[in-house]
Amino acid sequence: GHQPGRKTSVQGLTMPLTMFADGRFFGARHGVAPAQVLALHGWGRTHSDFDAVLDGLDAVAIDLPGFGATPTPVQAGGAKMYAEMVESVFDECAAPVVLVGHSFGGRIAVHLAQRRPEQVKALVLTGAPLLHPVNRTGKPALRYRIGRTLHRLHLVGDRHLEGLRDKYGSADYRAAEGVMRDILVTTVNESYEPQMRAITQPVELVWGDGDDAAPPEIATHAETMLADARLTIVTDTGHMLPLTQPGALRAAIDRRLNATS
Repeated sequence: GHQPGRKTSVQGLTMPLTMFADGRFFGARHGVAPAQVLALHGWGRTHSDFDAVLDGLDAVAIDLPGFGATPTPVQAGGAKMYAEMVESVFDECAAPVVLVGHSFGGRIAVHLAQRRPEQVKALVLTGAPLLHPVNRTGKPALRYRIGRTLHRLHLVGDRHLEGLRDKYGSADYRAAEGVMRDILVTTVNESYEPQMRAITQPVELVWGDGDDAAPPEIATHAETMLADARLTIVTDTGHMLPLTQPGALRAAIDRRLNATS
């Protein structure tokens, strides 16, 4: 059942909120069914990030579990768990689809492509932290590291450590609660080399040159692991490329939709 309900609005476009997979997911349908494009948003975001990107296509953008209108998962897990959940929406799309993933959604997309290769025509990834940056900086604040050690030695309690986490953790970490916090910790520590090496479909990597959440070096490194990759670096652009440069993402999607192979 695809019942339009509430409306979401971004950049002047208003899309009715639609149910997918028997009400387990909410999101937006662009054009008509079956969708040829399935888009997965980033952490803390919703399907509406893709409104301008997908306008005029036969496409679906969903709210991932725990974001927007889609309920939170009952247990913690990583990108693989999310891929397993998203498969129910995948099955409602045309086969094969062009899979679009921004940031956290890109992590899920590579798992989906590995799990269901026959259903994926191509991948379009942007700002996805698929690998740990070569120079991982940003050690936790010294006071937090000391607190963690004291906690391990049972010299301070859970509440003290939690207070330090809230103070020194990332904005995403501070905003996440309960099972979503556990999911964030799991996925932040994941790396996706095996999934990328297994993908044989064409992959478009569309990256902002100023992406500080997933630096462009991740894209250049990923390109060497993928069997068929095309890298586009968009200048003067940060992590929120689907909102700031929807045309660049759309061009990559169109290239893959129109590819004869």
